[in-house]
Amino acid sequence: MRWLIIVWIFIISAVAYLDRVNVSIAGRQIANEFHLDNLRLGWVFSAFVFGYALAQTPMGRLADWWGPRRTILAGVIWWGVFTTAITLLSPNMAASLVFLMAARFLLGIGEAIVYPASNRLVASWVPTGERGLANGIIFAGVGFGAGVTPPFITWLMTSYGWRSAFWASACIGILAGILWYIIARDSPAQHPWLSQSEAQHIAVGLPANSRSDAPPLPWAVILKNAAVWLMSFSYFAYGYAAYIFFTWFFIYLSDVRHLNLRQSALYTMLPFIAMAIASPLGGIISDRLTKSNGKRAGRCGIAVAGMALSALFIALAMQVTSAQLASLMLAGGAGALYLSQSSFWSVSADIGGKSAGAVSGFMNMIGQFGGVTTASLMPLIARDWGWNASFLTAAVLCAAGALAWLAVEPEGGSQLRSRNLEGAVVNRT
Repeated sequence: MRWLIIVWIFIISAVAYLDRVNVSIAGRQIANEFHLDNLRLGWVFSAFVFGYALAQTPMGRLADWWGPRRTILAGVIWWGVFTTAITLLSPNMAASLVFLMAARFLLGIGEAIVYPASNRLVASWVPTGERGLANGIIFAGVGFGAGVTPPFITWLMTSYGWRSAFWASACIGILAGILWYIIARDSPAQHPWLSQSEAQHIAVGLPANSRSDAPPLPWAVILKNAAVWLMSFSYFAYGYAAYIFFTWFFIYLSDVRHLNLRQSALYTMLPFIAMAIASPLGGIISDRLTKSNGKRAGRCGIAVAGMALSALFIALAMQVTSAQLASLMLAGGAGALYLSQSSFWSVSADIGGKSAGAVSGFMNMIGQFGGVTTASLMPLIARDWGWNASFLTAAVLCAAGALAWLAVEPEGGSQLRSRNLEGAVVNRT
């Protein structure tokens, strides 16, 4: 049952990225219709990520309080409303750019719920030794959703216009959300379909801070944890690099590498296919290394290796003249980046326990500010210093993010939680 729920979060994750990547594929048509240059189109991209980033921490705490089942359903309905809202706008409206940005900002707020809520669910449902694979499956949805988006959205745009792509995205999301509400429960104890043997397996594998009687972590405890800040900085670097593929990559291939619309859509799929493969692969490797060598090697080691390899691939891609070879190397950079994805979310779930939504929400907020920076800063760097400089900036940040993981002490979070649990018991007594 726990794996069925994880697979359905994979589907929700894929839908979330369908809803956010569709605007990058339709970006050129939207820009032409609304008379936007690359700088103003970047503001539209940034508006989504800014709303997404700002809402991460409160949405994470909401998932802790209200439960992931209801919060994800509410979020999916919200996505449907504001995905379609952009289709109602007209370039003849006064302040049409402001309304475009507002629709994307509000969509970002709604989408902020998905990963903090899923991490809260992982903390309740998945034994700690299986969390790398569970998070790998969830974030494979990013690559899958973003990977199928370019050809799907391109086909809809060329056949029925760019607005049809947003209507289709909304309908798919609402259907997935309804089925999620039927399948999911907030905890194993609430699920009528769960077998006794699986319930026992889950209970034995959960750390003390994930169990039903564990108190929530106060913000003072979360923000004093050095691992939270180091991971958050690294996730900022991760977000900066990842959002290249969700915002400017399609336009880079068509405008800078001079690929036609269909070729651009095809090569835009490659990084997302790499993400979909690398995310669960990184989770499997992380779990196995954790069992054999401990969390320092299994969680931190895979994060260091993944982000360092990503920096190398991105930097090397800027040295080749072939658009096809550059696309392959950048896809390698995206895949290497997603090898490290499960480490961020597994360690934050271990640290947070019943407060995994809040801990991962804070980390993801900082990471999404990296995406905000990418969406707006990348065209500015490209305008003044060239597109190579834009990509090399991402490579440098990935290298810095890899170095940050060298200082993360994943077991230090466990000691901090233990003191908090002991203090809660003393207070109750």
